[in-house]
Amino acid sequence: MIGELAALGAAFLWAASSVGYGSLGKRIPPLELNLIKGAIALFFLTITLAIQALIQQDFTLVTLQIPLQTFGLLILSGVIGIGIGDTAYFHAINNLGARRTLLIETLASPLSAILAMAFLQEVLSSFAWLGILLTLLGVAWVISERTPAVGTVKHPLIGVGWGLMAAGCQATGAVMSRSAFVAGEVNAVWSTALRLFGGLVIVLILLKVQSVKSGGAEIKNLPGITFTKKLILALVIIAFSSTYLGIWLQQISLKFAPAGIAQTLLGTSPLFVLPIVFLRGEHISWRACLGVMVAIVGIALLFTVG
Repeated sequence: MIGELAALGAAFLWAASSVGYGSLGKRIPPLELNLIKGAIALFFLTITLAIQALIQQDFTLVTLQIPLQTFGLLILSGVIGIGIGDTAYFHAINNLGARRTLLIETLASPLSAILAMAFLQEVLSSFAWLGILLTLLGVAWVISERTPAVGTVKHPLIGVGWGLMAAGCQATGAVMSRSAFVAGEVNAVWSTALRLFGGLVIVLILLKVQSVKSGGAEIKNLPGITFTKKLILALVIIAFSSTYLGIWLQQISLKFAPAGIAQTLLGTSPLFVLPIVFLRGEHISWRACLGVMVAIVGIALLFTVG
């Protein structure tokens, strides 16, 4: 059950960090935020590799010793899943709003299962598919209930297109990571670092393209952002929890659980958001509670078949 538990742990961390990202997103543009949090997480991963090597007295841990195919899969997984996928996700939110975007994102789970079945021959049982269906229904029910007033959308087709791209990229990135673990043994910390590196490379490219279009502003200056001590502390805490720990747990889940099951459990963040907003004083309806119970039944089935 290591993979399933790691996926739920990542979902919890992402839910807990979502409140902070909502605040940071008002001060830092999406691409710049992606770059900063990724760089901070890579710093923590480097320290982790050094500590592991010292504790185990095995300094080969700080050297990359994996097959070229595995290396390429992890880099490409980060480019597609983190770099392009997260960028498409932010664009979808801007065009559709968070609620509609999250509903489209639930498609990533069945897409992951289908892609894993086609390319990795991972065949899920009927109970596993039932667990995925119940979990997705419960999550979708919770998402649709939490924000009844969704407002108007100026470009719905564009937003849906970005949302579908985000879901497809997340599913593809997950299956590529799973394929890398199947192809060869790789340290979970190294796999996380390589995925983040791939994501950072494409974000830097997108930032460069953006700066050229806006008149050639220097990326290193991160124009428009005032880095106060409070902002830096918030960035470090959230990057540590959601990116460093969250993606590390995501990689562990993809290593030990089938891609479809892992992606389904990774998508349960909205369920963990409910108790967080409840503690902050927000009313939670019985309808939302029912959605959580349906999702829990689905999660229980996934643990049973896992």
